[in-house]
Amino acid sequence: MTRRIRLRTLWMGALFTLLFLGLVFRIYWIQVGPVAAQWADKARQYWMTSKSIPQERGMLLDRNGVVLAADAAAYTVALGPNRIALLDQENPDWRVADRIVSKLHNILGTPEDKLRAIVTAKKDDGKFLEQKEVRPDGWKIDKSVRDRLDAFREELKKLTGKKDVGIYFLEDQKRYYPNGLLASHILGYENKDGSAILGLEKTLDESLKGSPGFIKYEKDATGAQLPNGKVEMKPAVNGKNVTLTIDRDIQFYVEEALREAYEKYNPVSITAIAADPKTMDILGMASLPDFDPNQYWNAKGQAQKNNAIQSVYEPGSTFKIVTLAAAVQEGKFDPNETYKSGSILVTNKAKPIRDHNGGRGWGEITFLDGLKHSSNVAFVKLGFEKLGAEKLRSYIDAFGFGQKTGIELPGELAGAISFHNNIPSEVATASFGQGRVQVTPIQQVTAVAAVANGGKLMQPHLVKSISDPASGTKQVFEPKVVRQVISADSARKVGEYLETVVSDQKIGTGKNAYIPGYRIAGKTGTAQKVIDRKYSADKYVVSFIGYAPVEDPKIVLYVIVDEPQTALAGGSTVAAPIFKKIMEQSLRHLGVMPNLSKDEQNKSAASGASVARSDLTATVEDVTGMSVGQAQSELKRRSFDAVTIGKGAKVIQQLPKAGSVLPVSQPVFLLTETNPGSIPDLKGLSLRDALEMCSLLKIACTVKGEGYVVSQQEVKTAGKLTVQLTLAPPTAAGASAGAPAALPAPGG
Repeated sequence: MTRRIRLRTLWMGALFTLLFLGLVFRIYWIQVGPVAAQWADKARQYWMTSKSIPQERGMLLDRNGVVLAADAAAYTVALGPNRIALLDQENPDWRVADRIVSKLHNILGTPEDKLRAIVTAKKDDGKFLEQKEVRPDGWKIDKSVRDRLDAFREELKKLTGKKDVGIYFLEDQKRYYPNGLLASHILGYENKDGSAILGLEKTLDESLKGSPGFIKYEKDATGAQLPNGKVEMKPAVNGKNVTLTIDRDIQFYVEEALREAYEKYNPVSITAIAADPKTMDILGMASLPDFDPNQYWNAKGQAQKNNAIQSVYEPGSTFKIVTLAAAVQEGKFDPNETYKSGSILVTNKAKPIRDHNGGRGWGEITFLDGLKHSSNVAFVKLGFEKLGAEKLRSYIDAFGFGQKTGIELPGELAGAISFHNNIPSEVATASFGQGRVQVTPIQQVTAVAAVANGGKLMQPHLVKSISDPASGTKQVFEPKVVRQVISADSARKVGEYLETVVSDQKIGTGKNAYIPGYRIAGKTGTAQKVIDRKYSADKYVVSFIGYAPVEDPKIVLYVIVDEPQTALAGGSTVAAPIFKKIMEQSLRHLGVMPNLSKDEQNKSAASGASVARSDLTATVEDVTGMSVGQAQSELKRRSFDAVTIGKGAKVIQQLPKAGSVLPVSQPVFLLTETNPGSIPDLKGLSLRDALEMCSLLKIACTVKGEGYVVSQQEVKTAGKLTVQLTLAPPTAAGASAGAPAALPAPGG
C-alpha cells in the first residue's frame, strides 16, 4: 500500500515537473524564441491606442487681412438613453425624457418623434445605449446654441440633484463665415462632412485643408497612458492661409446696392463685378439670389449659382465698346462723320435693323452722337460695313469672348460667339451685342478693363497670395497679361468717347451714372430676352459697364439685371443708378477725391451734397518696416498725409494700425524711434488711438470729454510732462478737427 502511494507520488511529481518544464519552454518560445517578435507585436497592438489630431483649415482673408472664412469651435449634441432611463425610474412623476425631447425640439428643431427614438435607443441585446448623437440638427452646432442647451442641462441637474443628466456635448470644429451672406458665391463653403463645396473653398481645397495628425501610446487596463510606454506621434499640418484680392468694404458696397435694387425690381437675378483694371484684381463680385454659407442647407433654387461666371447673356449695347475699340484701332471711327440714323437694311432678305427708339432715329447725326444715343445703326455701319465680318470677329476673339477667363472659381462657362461670317444679318446684330453673341459678366469686365488699362487683356483673379503658417513661406500671384488687344493711344481715345456717354446730360444714355467731380466712362445695355426662340417684347436684360476715373482708372464696374419688374426697364434707368452708388462709395473708400468745378461746387452746395475731404475714407496700408520715404509715398497713394515722429530711417510702428478705415483728412503717424522726445498734433484721433499714441510715446495723458481729440495742452506737473486732451463728438469736432462725420458700415 505504501509502495503504491509512493509510486503515485513519483508519477504525479514527474507529471508536474514535465508540465512546468513545458510551461517554461513555452514562455521561452513566446518571449525569446523565433515567434517572440510576432507575439510582442500582437500584444503591443492590444496595449496601444490611437487618437486623431485634427488640423485647422486655412483661413480666407480679404486683401487687407479681414477674415472671411476660418475654423471655429463647434459642438455635437449627444444623449444618453441608459442614463435618462435611470433618471426616469427615480422621477416617475415628471419624466426627464419628456423634458429633454420638448426642449431639444424647441432649440434644435428636431421632430419630437425622432428625439424620442434617440432617448429610448437600445442595443441588440435590449439594453439602452450609453450614448447616441442627435444628427443632423445637433451636429456641429454653434456655441450660442450649445450655451442654451447647457443652461437647460444645468436646470435638470438642479431638479434631479444629479451631475449626469444624459446630455453631452462633443467638442468639434467647423467652418465659419463671420460675414454671413457676404461674398458667399466667391467663398463657397465646407459642409459638415468636411467636403469643400463651391467657390474658392473647392478650388483651393488642397492648399486649405492641411492633413490630420495622430498619437499612439501604450495604455493600461483603464485606458490611461503608461508613464514609460512607447509613444508614436505625427503632428497635424494646418492648412495654408489665402489672401484674396477682394476688398471687404467694396464687396459690402456692391451687395448693399444689389439688395436694395433686388427688393425694388424683383428680377430673376442681379449681378455686379468690380475690379482693378490695371491688375484685374477682383475687388467685389456678387450675384443675387445668394445664400448664407453658415446655413448652406437653406439655399433654395438658384441661390448657389454664381451668375457672374455661370450665366451667359446677350450683352446688348455694352458690347458696343468692343466694336468701338476695334473701329478706333483700325482707324474706322471718325467722331465727326455723319450718318442717317433710324434704320438700316443689311440685306433684302432680312428685316431692317432699327434704333431703340422705334426706328425713328435722330436724323443725320455724327457717329459720336450715335454712341451717346446708343444707336444700333451706327454700330452696324462700324462693325458690319467698315470693319467687316472677319475683322470684327478677330477683335471679339482678341478681347477674350468665347473662351474662359481662367478665374479661380469652379464652373466658369466659356460663352459662345457663333455668328457666321457669311450671314450678313448675324454679323450686323453681333456688332451691337445681340443675336449669336453669348457672354458671361466676367468676360465683359475683362474686356472693358483692357480698354481702361491701355489695351492689355488681363486674366481676372481672386487670389493674391498663399501663406504657410508653419514654414513662413508665401506664394504671391502676380497680375497676368494675356495679350495686347489695342494700342494705349486707341484705348485712351475710346475712354474719352465713352466718357461723353455719361457726361453729356442731354443725350447721353449713361447720364444717370454721372458723379460730380469724377470722370466716368461707361455704356448702357438693354437686350431683349429670347423666349421660345423669339425676342420678348417685355422681358429685358439691362446693364451698365464703366470705369473711373478716366484719367487714371481705379475701378471697372459692371452691373447686370435680368428681367427687372418695371415698365421702364433699361440700362439707363435701372442699372446706371446702381452703378453710380457702388462706384461713388468705392472711389471714396480708395481715397480718390472728386475734382469739382466751380459750377459743380455751387450745385453741390445748393443741394447740400458737397463732399468734404473729411467725408472721404480709405483703408490704411501696413507700412511698418518701410523706409520713411517709401511709407510716405505708399500712404500718399491712398490720399493720407503722414506725420513722422522721430529721426529714424525706418517705420517701427504706425498709428492708426493697418486695415483701419478712416477719413483721408486724418493723418497717419509714423513712429521711427522708441523715445522720439516730441509730441505730435493729435487732433482728429479717436480716444483709443490718442491713448495708444501716448502709450507709444511713454507720456502720461488726461482726457476730458468724449469722441475725437479737438485740442491738446502740454503741462508739467512735478517735473513730469502730461498731455491734457479735450475730446468732442464728431458733429461738434467739425471738419477742421479731422473727426469723421460718419464712417462706412464695415471696416470701422
